[in-house]
Amino acid sequence: MAAQRRGRPRGFDRDAALQAVLREFWEHGYETTSFADLTQATGLASPSLYAAFGDKESLFEEVVQTYGRTYGDFARRALTDEPTARRAVRRMLREAAVEYTDPGHPPGCLVITAATNFSSRSAGIAERLRGYRNHNLRDIEAKIQADIDAGRLPDNTSARALAHYSTAVLQGMSQQARDGATRAELEAIADTAMAAWPADVS
Repeated sequence: MAAQRRGRPRGFDRDAALQAVLREFWEHGYETTSFADLTQATGLASPSLYAAFGDKESLFEEVVQTYGRTYGDFARRALTDEPTARRAVRRMLREAAVEYTDPGHPPGCLVITAATNFSSRSAGIAERLRGYRNHNLRDIEAKIQADIDAGRLPDNTSARALAHYSTAVLQGMSQQARDGATRAELEAIADTAMAAWPADVS
């Protein structure tokens, strides 16, 4: 531990360094971001970066966890706070439109955009990101199924198909944001997607 502390520069701000790394991965993805890119983004030498965070894979894992607790937490909040699946997914998509186009950080979703262009040497990272996305899919499916069971949605509704549809819209909105779509344009996508949901049971 003493050797690690000696590797850090005076005045080291771990949180600031982590945010700089997060933005680098968010903007460029995991595979194409080199450790040299990360040292340049943080202003830290490689030994200091290793001492603080470990290797690139460990650093990325911490970045994803941090993203999930901050920028990406809107989906969990919507699914937890809203009483029905329809309200939860509508809120999730509307808040995604805001978050994905916020000029204060790179556009889109890190967990989606960082998962592109993986080679075989990064298969573990690709699988973990797929796991995060599938976890969100399962949470949406469970919320929809609860509404079907409670009679709030038609009993012939496929919870899995509707959850896949909703996550496909969410992921597409991320790419649209990367391509320059505005908040208003993404909100229109969200509203159009919700119009395709089955009608609530009266």
